[in-house]
Amino acid sequence: MNALSSEQLVAQMRWRYATRKFDRAKKVPDKDWAALEEVLVLTPSSIGLQPWKFIVVTDQAVKDRLAVAAWNQAQPADCSHFVVFAVHRDLGTEHVDRHVARMGEVRGQPTEALGKFREMVIRNVDKERASGRLDTWQTHQLYIALGNFMTAAAMLGVDTCPMEGFEPAEFDKILGLEGTAFATVVSCAAGYRAADDRFATMTKVRFKPEDVIVRV
Repeated sequence: MNALSSEQLVAQMRWRYATRKFDRAKKVPDKDWAALEEVLVLTPSSIGLQPWKFIVVTDQAVKDRLAVAAWNQAQPADCSHFVVFAVHRDLGTEHVDRHVARMGEVRGQPTEALGKFREMVIRNVDKERASGRLDTWQTHQLYIALGNFMTAAAMLGVDTCPMEGFEPAEFDKILGLEGTAFATVVSCAAGYRAADDRFATMTKVRFKPEDVIVRV
């Protein structure tokens, strides 16, 4: 398998930025978008539990409503694809059993052979629930998926803008998540920068490596 060179990797990371203005007329090709969805599916998660749903919004009317719920920011309406990252709240045994069943299906193992693994996962979930940290623990997984998605998009030359500036309850209402086990946490617009987005050419401001990286 051919890997990117270190120079290519850094170049794409320097190229990417949180896009303020998207070109509404430019759409991500189906092949590239299919790859980005696969990247979301392949995102690692704690104990492999995948406590999430990724809602991909391309319907313009829905994107327009989400833009209003995002304090009238333009990115949800103008981007090609808008991804909403929703977490599985108060995850329990039912989800663990789905995960174990899927593991057996993919790896050709009877679920009975995974009994010890299942017990270990349930113990960990119950421990987090008892401590009051379960939802926080699950929510943190969403940001792994977000970072994975944004990096992969940059590798394909697709612009992104991560967004927390919105009304989560309103997003849940618009997307039909109310009353379900899932709730919106964060979102990300994806597409292509507008030619007149002045932020695209601004030099990145970052601390020096020696200020943030410690080698031990």
